Amino acid sequence: MQHDQQGDGDPTASGGRRPKRLPLLLISGGLVLALAAGGATAYKLGLFSDIGDPVSYGKVQQKVAPATDTGAAAKPGMTMPTGPAAEFVRTSRLPDGTQIAKTTLVGKKSGFTGDVWVWVPKEYDDPKYAKSAFPVLISLPGGRGYPKNYWGTGPGLGLQQAVSDGVKAGTSLPFVLVMPVINGDTKNHFDGSDIPGQPRMGTWMAEDVPDFTRANFRTFTSRDGWAFMGSSSGGFGAFKHVLKHPDRFKAAIASGVDIVPDSPLWKGDTRAMDADNPEKLAAKLIAAGGPDVYINFQIGTAETGRDKAEKFMREYGKGPVHTRLQVIQDGEHNGKSYVRGMREGSLEWISKVMTAPTPAPDVR
Repeated sequence: MQHDQQGDGDPTASGGRRPKRLPLLLISGGLVLALAAGGATAYKLGLFSDIGDPVSYGKVQQKVAPATDTGAAAKPGMTMPTGPAAEFVRTSRLPDGTQIAKTTLVGKKSGFTGDVWVWVPKEYDDPKYAKSAFPVLISLPGGRGYPKNYWGTGPGLGLQQAVSDGVKAGTSLPFVLVMPVINGDTKNHFDGSDIPGQPRMGTWMAEDVPDFTRANFRTFTSRDGWAFMGSSSGGFGAFKHVLKHPDRFKAAIASGVDIVPDSPLWKGDTRAMDADNPEKLAAKLIAAGGPDVYINFQIGTAETGRDKAEKFMREYGKGPVHTRLQVIQDGEHNGKSYVRGMREGSLEWISKVMTAPTPAPDVR
């Protein structure tokens, strides 16, 4: 399994740390100047920080559906947050005012406990969409994939901004990004699977993380509102989950990805591996005649692996398995290259097969 060049984080991420204390005199003088110029200047100067502060979601929806009546304002095909609400803390604030927050999820079905980062687009808190569900893009990292997810800790990679820019340009849906850890420790990769005798990372990603998302956000009830994206080992997990659970997930963007499970933790158990082998899963789906799934591979011209993706597309890209390849010119095996590929076509492609939120016509 290849590993992303940026590792588990990004130097541009906030990392949850508050700025160091300045001498009192400097703070006092800077504070006067900043307040005179406006509150935004104070944040730019680093005199204030809300990193580490609690974050809550759904303030707009609570005006139309109290927390004690989660189904009252739900339209057909969607659910309001079912609860219990998670406790989020802010880890990053982006230039457009959106924010990334983190919580710790205790997986009831997998038995695994790990961190999850979330980001919602501006549209989520727009009153026009207070009664609408939003599509979810579960975003999986490569590298160690534990204890961090670099899509959540590294906003400098540009994933969140790519979605925001795509929404403005009309080339992307306003996805809610849910970014969990994908491995059970720092020493092994788990192929996003329930490897016998190991933490049940497949159940964590395919069941616990979606359950958590439904508990905290307005979501669609059908698979048309659920997709994965991932890079390297996370890309393997992304398209494997869609092929394994086509009744729950509809599409995936899989970048710089291996095609078959290869974790040493399988210990040669081919029968168990076959249950998480995308080739086997695709063949089974084709034989069953559906449901339709959509796999967008991304490969940079400066990395290896294109031959594997193209072979999979030739052999299994038929019937209900729809495939596409986004070739990233000069792209390398890292998150920034893959985000560029998403901007250049993959986000638009996946958005066309997913369900969009619906604004209320009588709200401005």
